[in-house]
Amino acid sequence: MRTLDRKLARDLWRLKGQALAIAVVIAGGVMTLIFSVTTLEALSGARERFYASHHFAEVFADVKRAPLGALSQLQEIEGINRIEPRVQAAMRLSVEGFADPIRGLAQSIPDGRQPGLNRLHLVAGGLPEAGRDDQVVVSDAFAEAHGLAPGDSLEAIIDGRQVQLRLSGIALSPEFLYQVAPTDLMPDYRRYAVLWMNQRTLASAFGMEGAFNQLTLTLQAGARREAVIDALDLALARYGGTGAWSRDDQPSHRFIEEELNQQRIQATVLPAIFLTVSAFLLHVVMGRLIQTQREQVAVLKAFGYRDTELARHFALLAGMIVLLGWALGVALGAWAASGLAGLYREYFRFPGMPFRVPLWSLVLSLLIVALAALLGTWQAVWRAVRRPPAEAMRPPAPLRFRRSWLERALPPALLGHEGRIILRNLARHPAKASLSVAGIALSAGLLMMGAYQLDAVESMIDQQYRQVLRMDMELTFGEATPARAAGELRHQPGVLAVETWRRVPVTLIHGHRQERTSLLGMEPSPQLRQVLDGQGRPQRLPDSGLMLTRYLAETLEARVGDELEVAIMEGHRRRLTMTLTALVDEPLGVGAYLRRDHLNTLMGEGPAISGAWLLVDPDRQEALNAALWAIPGVAGIGLLAEAERGIRDYLDETILMVALIFVAIATSIAFGVVYNNARVAFAERARELATLQVLGYSRAEVSRILLGEIALLTLAAIPPGWAIGILFSRLLNQAFSSDLFRVPMVLTPQAFAIAASGVLAASLVVGLLVVRRLGRLDKLRVLKAVE
Repeated sequence: MRTLDRKLARDLWRLKGQALAIAVVIAGGVMTLIFSVTTLEALSGARERFYASHHFAEVFADVKRAPLGALSQLQEIEGINRIEPRVQAAMRLSVEGFADPIRGLAQSIPDGRQPGLNRLHLVAGGLPEAGRDDQVVVSDAFAEAHGLAPGDSLEAIIDGRQVQLRLSGIALSPEFLYQVAPTDLMPDYRRYAVLWMNQRTLASAFGMEGAFNQLTLTLQAGARREAVIDALDLALARYGGTGAWSRDDQPSHRFIEEELNQQRIQATVLPAIFLTVSAFLLHVVMGRLIQTQREQVAVLKAFGYRDTELARHFALLAGMIVLLGWALGVALGAWAASGLAGLYREYFRFPGMPFRVPLWSLVLSLLIVALAALLGTWQAVWRAVRRPPAEAMRPPAPLRFRRSWLERALPPALLGHEGRIILRNLARHPAKASLSVAGIALSAGLLMMGAYQLDAVESMIDQQYRQVLRMDMELTFGEATPARAAGELRHQPGVLAVETWRRVPVTLIHGHRQERTSLLGMEPSPQLRQVLDGQGRPQRLPDSGLMLTRYLAETLEARVGDELEVAIMEGHRRRLTMTLTALVDEPLGVGAYLRRDHLNTLMGEGPAISGAWLLVDPDRQEALNAALWAIPGVAGIGLLAEAERGIRDYLDETILMVALIFVAIATSIAFGVVYNNARVAFAERARELATLQVLGYSRAEVSRILLGEIALLTLAAIPPGWAIGILFSRLLNQAFSSDLFRVPMVLTPQAFAIAASGVLAASLVVGLLVVRRLGRLDKLRVLKAVE
């Protein structure tokens, strides 16, 4: 073994604690990259494979009722490859032994065979037999939640009639990989089901013989999707079309795409932050580490070792530490990805979703950490090997000691000898002290970013379900219903308050931007479904014009006072011009609001409603469920408590889990930074500490000097750490905002406390380790060192 190789092995063993601490810092950045990229690859790969194998449609269109004879005309639209009609209808279900109301969505399939588009992946059983009116295929998630198997039965309310259905099979569909009810954001598999029935059976039940109310289609290669949608809207207008939309607006696809977008951001923003911090810390630590070996470098150069050989030696030292950190990060990233895999399999119903670490991500992460190490260490290495041997053998020239401004400002009795030693040592090394403070501050900022996610998610849910959605139940009617139905609802058992609403699908257009959404008409001063301003105060709906969520207005690039074009996609389809009169801030979803009576006027109808919100007595919930089951016009019943529980479970298992991982990584980085600073400072000042003990200072007094310096640097780093944490949190907040949810920029005292306590705890542990090492200091060997 060559001499330098033996020195490398001995240095690695001697510096094993510091090397491991640096490796942990690097592992944090690599871990975030690996688990984000692995999750992204698994989700996108499973989705694309399932879409392709089961012919997922590219465009969808809803109509009131269109004859099957119109298909020949529609097939002639330029750009359409394959078109398939079907009947789709909402229904209510009941499962034996489960008292809560269940919403269902039924879709038709060709009698006894698979559809051409959106084909079913059968998990158990088979398709309904041709000619059987009572057989259905049910979604896998619903069957799993209730323990159903082929041959079991369900009760359903279909168009006001109660019927008995028997399960012929259980299936997955590319259209419902994320199976969520129309007005919900999170899946509730126990209370929402998708069913597939023979075309003839479902059409007969809803008066759709020889007709359809939904189209699915695929496009020819090179076809312009927008042109096809416009042509479909024009052709279906006479049949009560409510607007065609692309796959991008399909609920399941849209949510998965948002999740993929978040993973893409997570795979770029977070590793960039962690690895930038790692490069900076490597620069600080390796620079000071190499500085402690200046005499060894001088001796090696005096014996004839070239600059390139010594540079290679220190580069290998840094490279071995980086390689250890990379390997640790890959292992932890793969472990985190496998843990996340189980969660995603629960929410995204793919037939298979294998999680494998992509080879390219291993190569990319290795190149990134190697580059970070190069940027962090090359200057220190080159400065060490370029110094002439005679200069390097001399100890650094003693620095001048003088009273600092802080020392002059404080009473001498308060400082004492130990305090003056601490302040003067920091004052004569301002660059080292500043870099140490910066390193600790960065780790505190990372801690605060993780704590921000924990607090902000809780704040988002509380605002949505304590201030915005204050009802207990949401009823949806199958058709627009006269507003007098509210009186009937008020007399149902357990109903304490009723507010009605009307929802109409629209497309909002402002300049070259447009968004497909819906107008929600409410009471002038809604109490059960409030709209809030930026300060969380309830707002009254404007007497005229539209009120939009701020995120939707920003997407449309519209400001208060702008004119918006509103294309109504229901009833008498027409385009109106309305003024944007107010903005509201809501954490979940986007929306457009106006007074219900104004919406009824725009629709050219009487006082009609689409549904109602109920405040109920929890002790009479079961009696109310039974009463609502007997009302034929109620197509769906949503329980807000269950919706809140669902979104809390999802966020706890995904975002909060990731946040906890980041807090753990940031805590380890904080420990690594403080530990390396303390160890290097100990190595640099070993002779000084030994001299103090020889001069009569006790071990406790010398320990206080060393611990006081660590404590002072840590305390000085906390305020800038908070500032860095605010910056990191704001960047994260902007990166993860979407139309599905927007985590508020809420920094609670708890977030500041976590950042401060994290670095203080790391400093305390490091202080104990340093005091232990001080007790083992060989004073005689240190004092024999060359002066």
